[in-house]
Amino acid sequence: MKKIAILGSTGSIGTQTLDVVRNNGDIEVVALSAGKSVDLLEKQIREFKPRLAVLYEETAAKELSVRIADTGTKVLTGMDGLLELATMPEADILVTAIVGMIGIRPTLAAIEAGKDIALANKETLVTAGHLIMPLAAEKGVQILPVDSEHSAIFQCLHGEDRKQIAKLLITASGGPFRGRKTADLADIRPEDALKHPNWSMGRKITIDSASLVNKGLEVMEAHWLFGVTLDQIQVVVQPQSIIHSMVEFTDGAVMAQLGSPDMRLPIQYALYYPERRFLPGKRLDFTEITKIDIEVPDTETFKGLPLAIRAAQIGGSMPTVFNAANEKAVALFLENKIRFLDIYAIIEEAMNNHTVIPHPDLEQILSAEKEATEWIEGRY
Repeated sequence: MKKIAILGSTGSIGTQTLDVVRNNGDIEVVALSAGKSVDLLEKQIREFKPRLAVLYEETAAKELSVRIADTGTKVLTGMDGLLELATMPEADILVTAIVGMIGIRPTLAAIEAGKDIALANKETLVTAGHLIMPLAAEKGVQILPVDSEHSAIFQCLHGEDRKQIAKLLITASGGPFRGRKTADLADIRPEDALKHPNWSMGRKITIDSASLVNKGLEVMEAHWLFGVTLDQIQVVVQPQSIIHSMVEFTDGAVMAQLGSPDMRLPIQYALYYPERRFLPGKRLDFTEITKIDIEVPDTETFKGLPLAIRAAQIGGSMPTVFNAANEKAVALFLENKIRFLDIYAIIEEAMNNHTVIPHPDLEQILSAEKEATEWIEGRY
């Protein structure tokens, strides 16, 4: 029986991972973690009976300990708790469904401990890909992508020689504001941006999709995951979210992975790779599909993508600053403290303010994040 530990079990990816566990019945959940969601984590503990649970906030962890005193689950808190979860001898795979740079240390620790990683935490590769990928190769650890776009590419490359990749084509839905121009976005509210047309995702990722920051982060991830240059990655808009991404090979052949927009598919593929299993849910009916549209992203209006590519081209600590600035800006937007278009301005200002560290170690990455965040907090 496969044994997994989940970082971020109460979020969108975490809860859908547990759906996959329920549907299959042959995965043991040995550990769960959350930030402060006591109620949901308690329900998950009672259903899946993990050996360890971690709540990052100490007061929440104390409350959880009292609530589940009748179970055999151990409760820990803070980064020490996450690191113990990540390195548990009982776990085969660590599912990194946690949001933010808090996921980097546990992921590195899990790789050091020889765990395969089902990766849904974008920040890990965006900011520390130069540390993660060499360490995974050294330890013989698999990095199994959970993002739908990277999973699609991963599936297209199964059995193929990666040296024959000519181009990766990452698809975007275009988000809820596709087709609008800058003037149309001036008075956008959080509730408008949270209405994604196709996917059910967490709040932060949904905003990132609306700004096209998400696609920029995915370009950075793909660069590290698949060992290609930035020039070999192209973003295209596919509004129906039927094509999840494509690979063009040196002979001109293009492979695409298609399917209904259901995150359980890439999650299940990562957990059982290379095996495929039945997954209940809606199937594509090609007799009902009248067309599949492909568009060029509007990078004049949606500046998240070109800003991300600029950060990736500069490299070093700049992707960390891009990510940290976006994370803080999205939080301010969701709190109604700034406007939607201010997200781009904040990212650009933070990048322009930063002095790049060419080859940052972990401490320098975390320091760059802190400095960018504090710089923004001093202005907004």
